[in-house]
Order: sequence, then C-alpha cells, then structure tokens
Amino acid sequence: MARNTKARGKIVRRLGVNIYGNGKYDRLLKKKPQGPGQERGARSRGKVGDYGRQLLEKQKLRFSYGLSEKQFFNTFVKAKRLSGLTGDNMMILLERRLDNVVYRLGMAVTRAQARQFVSHGHVRINGNRSNIPSMMVSEGDSIEILSKEGSRKMIREGLAHSNQVVPVWLSVDSDALKGKVERLPYRTDIPTVANEQMVVEFYSK
Repeated sequence: MARNTKARGKIVRRLGVNIYGNGKYDRLLKKKPQGPGQERGARSRGKVGDYGRQLLEKQKLRFSYGLSEKQFFNTFVKAKRLSGLTGDNMMILLERRLDNVVYRLGMAVTRAQARQFVSHGHVRINGNRSNIPSMMVSEGDSIEILSKEGSRKMIREGLAHSNQVVPVWLSVDSDALKGKVERLPYRTDIPTVANEQMVVEFYSK
C-alpha cells in the first residue's frame, strides 16, 4: 500500500494536478510543486509545446480512470467510430465502465478499489455476477455489491461518511448496497478532469 501511495504521489507531481481526489495529494503538491527529479527551488514547470500539453492532458485522463495505454487508446477508437463529438463520446464511454459506476455510486473509495471489487466477483449486474471492469452499463441496469457482512458494513459506513455526490444519472440504496442506472450520462454530467479535445488531437496525429 505504501509503495502504491508513493507511486501515485509521483504521478500527481508529474501531472501537476490531484487526479485522485484524495486531500493528501493536494498537500503533496503544495509541499512539492516541482515534478519528480527536479531540483528544489527550480521553476516548477517550464513552457511546453502543443505535443507536450496534449500528452499531459491524455495522461491526466488516463490515470484518473486507471487505464493502461492500450485500454485508453481502445476507448478513443470506439469513441471515434460513434456519431457526434469524439471527445464527448470518449468521456461517456469512460463513465459507463462498470468499475467507474461502482465508484460513482460511492460503493468504493477509489476507482482502483471499485475495479478490485469487480475483478474479484463482488459485483452483480442485473442479478448476474460480473468480473469485467470495462463492461459498459446501460440504462435500467441494476448494480449490487456482494460481499461478506463485515465488508458490507464497512462499505455502508463509507457511504454514510462519503462527501461524494452521486451523479444525477445514477441512484443508490445505501442500506441495500444497490444502485441503478437511471439513464446514460451526458457530457455535461461528467466532471472535467482534463481537456479531452487535446486528447483527441494527440491521437489524431
């Protein structure tokens, strides 16, 4: 866990923004605004060109959702094949991932934890177990956490003290640890983590 926290700290410092939402990374950025390997006292971040800015935005978005480069690029390819704006399509596809929905429902503290719940078979969708984090949810889908009562109690307590607001396109029953996809998300429902248009430009070269 300590190693994972240290690795995430380096990612946050390199990107210059807290993509994980944990307050400790805000404190880390305030304490160490320069990127890893930069000398203390040097300018935090120099000017970068278009490619550098596009790469930075791509990395912000990719790390926020916890995807590998291959997974993220495949999401872009799928988004490009759909009608409408590629950037909007990409954001909607990312939000519709089952692991992200579990996270948005507040049933996991982080997307990494949500992904673990799904991968270990602790999530049921429409009554059926699913161990595929990348599964796309659809309107009307029901999601339920399956785990031992001790774990369910811990999740309920986390929900009770969570500051995360459940998106309008989802609903949750905290006591039963069940959620529902009321409708598919619009781009305006999704918090802006990075400039997705720059991500599109990065992959379109």
